[in-house]
Amino acid sequence: MRRGRRERLRRRRALSESRAGLTRPERACSRNRELELYENQKCFLLFLSRFLAHSIVEHLKSQQKVRVAEAQRTERSVTPDMSSTQEGEHPLERAGAAPESLPGMETEAQASKSSLTNLSTEIEFSENLHEIKSWEDKSTANWHQMLRVSESQAFKARVLKAQAWEIQASEAHRRASQTRHTSVLEMDATQALKQKPLPEKVQATEKEKCEILFTRPCWSNKIEYILTQVGYSMKISSLWHFFILWLHNGGCSFLIIYILMLFLVGVPLLFLEMAAGQRIRQSSIGVWKVISAWIGGVGYTSFMVCFITGLYLNVINVWTLFYLSQSFQFPVPWEKCPLLENSSDFDPECARTTPSLYFWYRLTLKASDRIEDGGSPVFSLNLFLLVSWCLIGAFMINGLKSTGKIMLVLVPAPYFIILCFLFRSLLLEGAAFGFQHLMLVKISAMYNMNVWCQAGNQVLFALGLGLGPVVSLSSHMYPSTNCLSDALIVALVNLFTMLLVTSFSFCVLGFWATVITHRCSEKNAETLVKLVAMGKLPLEAQPPPNLTANPTSVFNSWLNSLPQPIKHMVFGYVTECNLEKQFLKVKEGPSFAFVAFIETMSFIPGSVFWSILFFLLLLILGLISMIGIMQGILIPFQNTFSSFRKSTKLLTDPMFPPVVVFGFMFLCDLFFTRPSGIYYIRLLSEYWIVLPIIITIILENMAVGWAYGARSLVSLPPRFLEDLAIVWGSPASAIIRWLWCFLCPIVLVALFVITLIHLSLKSITYVAWDSSSSKEVLRQYPSWALLVMIALFLIVILPIPTYFVYCLAHRISFTSTSQGKPIISFKSLPLIQPKPSKEVHKEETL
Repeated sequence: MRRGRRERLRRRRALSESRAGLTRPERACSRNRELELYENQKCFLLFLSRFLAHSIVEHLKSQQKVRVAEAQRTERSVTPDMSSTQEGEHPLERAGAAPESLPGMETEAQASKSSLTNLSTEIEFSENLHEIKSWEDKSTANWHQMLRVSESQAFKARVLKAQAWEIQASEAHRRASQTRHTSVLEMDATQALKQKPLPEKVQATEKEKCEILFTRPCWSNKIEYILTQVGYSMKISSLWHFFILWLHNGGCSFLIIYILMLFLVGVPLLFLEMAAGQRIRQSSIGVWKVISAWIGGVGYTSFMVCFITGLYLNVINVWTLFYLSQSFQFPVPWEKCPLLENSSDFDPECARTTPSLYFWYRLTLKASDRIEDGGSPVFSLNLFLLVSWCLIGAFMINGLKSTGKIMLVLVPAPYFIILCFLFRSLLLEGAAFGFQHLMLVKISAMYNMNVWCQAGNQVLFALGLGLGPVVSLSSHMYPSTNCLSDALIVALVNLFTMLLVTSFSFCVLGFWATVITHRCSEKNAETLVKLVAMGKLPLEAQPPPNLTANPTSVFNSWLNSLPQPIKHMVFGYVTECNLEKQFLKVKEGPSFAFVAFIETMSFIPGSVFWSILFFLLLLILGLISMIGIMQGILIPFQNTFSSFRKSTKLLTDPMFPPVVVFGFMFLCDLFFTRPSGIYYIRLLSEYWIVLPIIITIILENMAVGWAYGARSLVSLPPRFLEDLAIVWGSPASAIIRWLWCFLCPIVLVALFVITLIHLSLKSITYVAWDSSSSKEVLRQYPSWALLVMIALFLIVILPIPTYFVYCLAHRISFTSTSQGKPIISFKSLPLIQPKPSKEVHKEETL
């Protein structure tokens, strides 16, 4: 009857709206509002009927107790035999048995029984008989004990039920989009989440028959969630890689390309991952199984890639802690070469190179000459590796609660340090030269396909797409939150951060190149003076004595004024000191921060203070990004394994599984603290990680844009956007549909093809330390290292074809596993899930 009435109401409404000239989206919004009102009214009526039923039953039980007491006092009644009552007898029938046995009370008992019969009919019509029948399983002793409950406790119980039904009514908007009615079992189980737990005996019985499901915690507020997403995107490697790309790929032209790729590809894909986790409320492993079983292996691939990325990114924190511990010295140890034992001479290996380069390779990494050279882990780094993992564990000790509070402090802190460096760098000598390179524009870069490819890959790395933490973090956010604005905020803050870091980096490195060039000119002048004194050069080759003001400019002017024969003689004894070439010598990788930058800090007055501040900046950025990565590792574990759901705290129990995960990752990180560990880190970060990430993002885009109920990509948006519009109360932008279904897949496939061609044609090399010459040399990776990289790539990709073949063999549909019915999130999952009947469809949960 209700479906027929609802269908007639829908038709009349559609006819009236079509006559009124409403558009199709307006008619859809009008129908959604009408369905929402209908569901709210239905929930209110169900709540009212249940409340009245409970009140009548309580009243009848109290009346029965009074009548039994009167019958015992007058000795004219017969006490009902409660022990003969069968276990499955309805409690309302037991309530009416005693009055009927008393003389003179049959009429009232019959009236009571009649009222109960009418009430039972009304409740059955309202589809809420399940809760009333829940009293059938209680024994006689529990029934008498319930009669002795005080009125205040009964009132509190009714208030709790009222609150539960108010929550149920608030979720009616989500259910309004579905054509079928929510079953009685789901409604009762959802209410059970908000009520008091059952007695221990009842719980023990239910645990044997039913499954207790995990209830998902949520962020305390939206600010903590946004800051955690921002902190995860602020990876140190992404910041220095953005600077290197800006420097060597066209300057501001690269920025224009990057912004286009960010808003056309990065923001839509970031919104896709946020919306998937927030809507389905599962981790990076489970969410893609729900969207499309054929692509269910993507979650496992992203999990393994995130695990490996977390291993080598935390080693950067280890190096930072080591440098920070050495910064509390004056002068800092990388400012001058160390002396030999029992001697006043400098270490000859350091004398052949710069002190900062020597400190990086020989004292910090204790680097080997080749990747083939093994060795045990460096003890000094192992100590700081343990400290790093302890810091991360301490920040995550209470789960989301402590993580959010820590992010409120740690995420804003780097911006104050960056602003301090920016203002200080503008006052340095050579800052104007660095600023000129910052504003340089090369139009030819706009037509270079390699620049577009590198900009696209940098967008994916900077936002942390394809690794899983974005999905896992957003799964703890309320579904009604508009995550499109969240994605825009995270992308813009990430872009603003990289622009700030790049700005002061250009100014600082302009000062570094200027100082190095001045010292080079002074050294050349000293060499020429010695050669002239020895008679190897004529007196005309004597350099000017006043080189203190601007050595590079004065020396170059004097050199250009020499006669041509003498100039050729001088060039045979001096090195070239070119400011432009020196500025472009900055190399990509950790040496950018741990060699060039720290050498610059030693040139600035107050080098100890600025060194400490710089390494605090690196440490905070490294820790907040590692917290996001570890959430992307622990949350899938908590959703997949039941032992991880026992507590939301990390270190409450010494044997709690997250501690085991941290310990296992600490042991794995020992591999990267070996003398050759830096070479493996470069192999993974520069050559290996790009392909798994692009493949993962392509399949995620296909799952949401095509597999999740996409009916017609031209006329209708994917069903995922329709579901989001119903939850948000407003339709999503049509631009997102076109970006998901057309532009993003094409761009991602192009990135994959170009990157694959580039890697196949490029020589796989690494920069190694040559202890004999005390210089950096370029070496080629051995063939076995390339085979290890390929094998690791195949291992992380293996779950994708495995799930595909499994679904193909079992004839599982390519589209969403919950096609045509609502997806139940962890928040709305029943605490006790009953066995499905033929009339009730079982929601698929993973």
